[in-house]
Amino acid sequence: MDDGKRTPWVVGVSGASGTPYAASVLRGLLAAGESVDLIVSRASRLTLLDETGIGFRDAHWREDLAAWLARGADGKPDAYDGVDVADVRYWAAGDLAAGPSSGSYPAKGMLIVPASTAAVAGVALGLSKDLLQRVASVTLKERRPLVVAVRETPLSGQTLKQMVALDEAGAVVLPASPAFYAGATHIQDLVDFVAGRVLDAAGVPHGLYRRWRGELGGGAPGVPRAG
Repeated sequence: MDDGKRTPWVVGVSGASGTPYAASVLRGLLAAGESVDLIVSRASRLTLLDETGIGFRDAHWREDLAAWLARGADGKPDAYDGVDVADVRYWAAGDLAAGPSSGSYPAKGMLIVPASTAAVAGVALGLSKDLLQRVASVTLKERRPLVVAVRETPLSGQTLKQMVALDEAGAVVLPASPAFYAGATHIQDLVDFVAGRVLDAAGVPHGLYRRWRGELGGGAPGVPRAG
């Protein structure tokens, strides 16, 4: 929907392993009532197919997105039935004339999740080889929030330098590093922790993980989650 006041978060999905992180972030944004503009890089389509078995097609992107968001991190295809994708707008990665490619296009900011080292390098160097990199450059120049969820290990010295450059440019560099104090008992809990930290950095409310409350042992298995 677009009533002239729509101001979305742009979510860029690069080719790094970690498509469940992107799915969790997208579900979190939609659950919070946020509008989303989605960019799925060409490389990430291969990763998505490999990690989930889902092909992402330009002509059928809404059906493919719904299938992706319904799938849990453990591969179960019906873990999240009924995710409403009505307020998602998709832009092809090769469309450099897309709305978000301009600073005059209204957007709250951009979340790159997962971010490959190639995406990190391209954004740090100010390249615009595809729409994802172009929108990241626009986000920085417009002084909007940019969260880069890096998913790689180990990290080379060059990538570390590029991450410092992103930090200095105003981006939040957020490695996809799950924590265990939140009481994870399932792979989805670890995925949701990282997704929750991405949403924290964007200032979007969510209930994806148990927050630290200064009480030791709160994350032990079998301890009920706090609200």
